[in-house]
Amino acid sequence: MGATGVYLAVAVLFAAVTSTVVTSCPPSDRDALLAFKSALNEPYLGIFKTWTGSDCCTNWYGVSCDPTDSRVNDINLRGESEDKIFEKAGRSGYMTGSISPSVCSLDRLTTLVVADWKGISGEIPACITSLPHLRILDLIGNQITGKIPSDIGKLSKLTVLNVADNKITGEIPPSIVNLASLMHLDLSNNQITGVLPADLGKLSMMSRALLNRNQISGSIPSSIAGIYRLADLDLSMNRISGSIPAQLGSMAVLSTLNLDSNQISGEIPVGLLSNTGLNIVNLSRNSLDGYLPDVFTPRTYFSVLDLSFNKLKGAIPKSLSAAKYIGHLDLSNNHLCGSIPMGFPFDHLEASSFTNNDCLCGSPLMRVC
Repeated sequence: MGATGVYLAVAVLFAAVTSTVVTSCPPSDRDALLAFKSALNEPYLGIFKTWTGSDCCTNWYGVSCDPTDSRVNDINLRGESEDKIFEKAGRSGYMTGSISPSVCSLDRLTTLVVADWKGISGEIPACITSLPHLRILDLIGNQITGKIPSDIGKLSKLTVLNVADNKITGEIPPSIVNLASLMHLDLSNNQITGVLPADLGKLSMMSRALLNRNQISGSIPSSIAGIYRLADLDLSMNRISGSIPAQLGSMAVLSTLNLDSNQISGEIPVGLLSNTGLNIVNLSRNSLDGYLPDVFTPRTYFSVLDLSFNKLKGAIPKSLSAAKYIGHLDLSNNHLCGSIPMGFPFDHLEASSFTNNDCLCGSPLMRVC
């Protein structure tokens, strides 16, 4: 065989060996996945029955690998899905057990989704913060307890942190403000206590911050106003006190602000209701007082403006009639007085939007001015 033939033979052999290596996950990744699986029980869909064979990159449900080196990149297990396996079973998923620390051995993991299984309990493994490439951590819709790992801030590439609808306790770790890449934060519907980190504004990439339905206390940090990309802020149904930072009114991208069902006091910042970017504002069920700012213009556009169950006084600003659009307006259960302005948007609102005030009169109330 000539030199060329020998070269080709060696090249083919090398390609075959390389192909074998690339298309089969390392035994260490496979072992980590099997240990992860052993801590969970999924009795109805049989998704873990696909986790067989030596190559965890091929046909293992919810597992994806890097095509260049066959390291496990993603674990994506959702209990509510349009996948055929759910359609065939005619049900959503249910899984018990816990998230094994063995998942931390998958040091190339970028996505860990174990969501909406309803019965998974235990704590978030503390070692999760040692995964240097993790971008998405989504554990929504389980029964997970314990605290958010204290050094969660080590996950410098994390863009999504979603642990909503669990039973997580403890305070928000101060290190969370070091998640420089974080875009989506959802801690809602847990049992989180303590205060919001004062320097929460360091999360400069964040577009959604959902922390509603917890037991968070203290005041709203004014630093939040420095999160330029923030479009959705929900702090409702907590124990937050103090006043609304006036700086929130200057946020250019903020579209939805839910602060209802807290213990917030003081006056409504003038700039808040004159911010033409805001579309949904719910400040109901607090202790806000003072007068309604008379700041509405033809650029005002609210799908929802709910200021009910506060201590607001004075008249309804006549400038509200100049608003381009107000879909749902609720001013009930305050101390407002005077006549309800005529015309839009008042001509399409029901009496329930104005009831239980001190001395409001005019349509749609039955009280004549």
